Amino acid sequence: MTDSAGHWQSVYEGKAPTEVSWFQAEPARSLAWIAEVCPDKDTPIIDVGAGASLLCDRLLDRGYRHISLLDIAPGALAHTRKRLGERADTVTWYTGDLLSFKATRPFGLWHDRAVLHFLRDVNDRRRYVDVLRDSLQPGGYALIATFAVGGPTRCSGLDIVQYDCPSLQALLGDDFECIRESREQHQTPGGSEQLFQYCLFRYLPA
Repeated sequence: MTDSAGHWQSVYEGKAPTEVSWFQAEPARSLAWIAEVCPDKDTPIIDVGAGASLLCDRLLDRGYRHISLLDIAPGALAHTRKRLGERADTVTWYTGDLLSFKATRPFGLWHDRAVLHFLRDVNDRRRYVDVLRDSLQPGGYALIATFAVGGPTRCSGLDIVQYDCPSLQALLGDDFECIRESREQHQTPGGSEQLFQYCLFRYLPA
């Protein structure tokens, strides 16, 4: 297990999914934007760094049929598998480092809430974009949420990189068109606030 995998595995061994700072009882913004750009319930969707997020549950509730989850920590995905029960068999599961991920099919939507901002090395960020490009079908969407400029500078004992819409656009490049952006004040289970930047991009390779 890599150092990064070990770190995140220990997080999910030490806390319940509802106790981690990024827990959302209802991922409302993500769900609304996904419904807007992916009305076809056969759209293949991947949630990277899915952890034990309830996004998968809510997408299944809404009738989406092709959902994939990727996380580096087996313990995180184990929580989701247990919670889903029999519905877990309808989900495609990937355990591993996002930067080594090779998609077996093109996705119509890539969802990332709170993964990218942990990549502080410039080469890791470039690799992230390469994996994103290789994973998305032309015309597909990338919904990315990071800590915003003015938000937290650390999370789970790790330094992060803050983003706004222009800096995310600069990272992804001209093949991605930002079609929507918003900031959200997230309240953690502990009662503190974290400012997030949400951006929705469409992948339009030349």
